[in-house]
Amino acid sequence: MTGPPNKRQKRDEYRKAQAGANGSQSGKIELPKKKFYRQRAHANPFSDHALTYPASPSKMDWTGHYPAFVETAQQDGTVATMTKEVEIADVGCGFGGLLVALSPVFPETLMLGMELRTQVLDYVINRIAALRAQNQTSDTKYSPYQNVSALRTNTMKFLPNYFRRSQLSKIFLCFPDPHFKQRKHKARIVSAQLNAEYAFVTKPGGMVYTITDVEELHQWMVKHFEGEEAGDARELWQRVSADDLGLDPCVKIMSEETEESKKVTRNGGKKFIAVFRRKQDPEWPE
Repeated sequence: MTGPPNKRQKRDEYRKAQAGANGSQSGKIELPKKKFYRQRAHANPFSDHALTYPASPSKMDWTGHYPAFVETAQQDGTVATMTKEVEIADVGCGFGGLLVALSPVFPETLMLGMELRTQVLDYVINRIAALRAQNQTSDTKYSPYQNVSALRTNTMKFLPNYFRRSQLSKIFLCFPDPHFKQRKHKARIVSAQLNAEYAFVTKPGGMVYTITDVEELHQWMVKHFEGEEAGDARELWQRVSADDLGLDPCVKIMSEETEESKKVTRNGGKKFIAVFRRKQDPEWPE
């Protein structure tokens, strides 16, 4: 006697049904349901995940991520090129709440979510595809959500493989894994070494946005951007004042629209925010 389907069977049946509906011209395009994309809250960034990544930014093909921003040139055959570069990166994008909220605010800016967990990434990709289909207009380029995408990668290892020097204008680090145990601090997404990499891919005047509900992690991130713990990277970042934060719409969106932020609000928790501006490169000593 066959018992009721288990959770994995239910997920598989849901995915097949959703793929059939979304692939049909007459089917109604629905947003994915998060309960069918469950996975562990965090992933080990030091594990070998057998990831595929470009050898350098010039080798990365973005055309499948942002088809509305592809330009086709007829030179020695048909070559697809991008009309714009990615300028905003959401590191550890989770279920994509920040990307979806930022998309209409910066409709001409390409944004990328970078996520290590496969189930969570599948949800984000299906969410973006559904939103694109639901909001499609005659002019595809200006249809909502054409400027956002996501991919699976480990930013602690491969961030410079995707972005050239001074390419990004904004990086978001929203509610990163706190790694409470001291021996796990090396896995935190903020460190002197990683902050130097953020500085490499961020243009002067660009921003790194951080938010967490863990005060100790907040203090850690501040120290590693501007304190003694920052090492040489301290010369590359300046903390944005509280007055300026109130004028930045990204801070409000980051504080209210991500899934983790909403969870903290529901639970009555505190949110600790720090934003850092990329300085001009210091002069080389004579």
